[in-house]
Amino acid sequence: MKKTKLGEFEELVLLTVAALQRDAYGVEIKRELEDRLKERLSVGSIQSALKRMEEKGFLTSEFGEATQKRGGKRKRIYATTSHAHKVLAEMKEIRAGLWSAMPKLAYELKLI
Repeated sequence: MKKTKLGEFEELVLLTVAALQRDAYGVEIKRELEDRLKERLSVGSIQSALKRMEEKGFLTSEFGEATQKRGGKRKRIYATTSHAHKVLAEMKEIRAGLWSAMPKLAYELKLI
């Protein structure tokens, strides 16, 4: 398997972009992640991750149409690349393999 440089937060942002599809723009990505993680995130952390992943070839972006609701400002909409889908599938496979490799006793342990 090819090594990838994808951190945990980047993976979560990438999965969110893949899930949101045409609604994958900064504010909506932030809202979706905050809902799922149950914590507040900074806009800067999201934007930095999006920029890094675009530079690495995991994402592409384009501007959407200007809307009155946004004062004429256009949204930058992100999309995952085929490379991103391949990497996400590899990560899912690795995680599933590790989960299934854990001994049954590990499932029964309770964390305090």
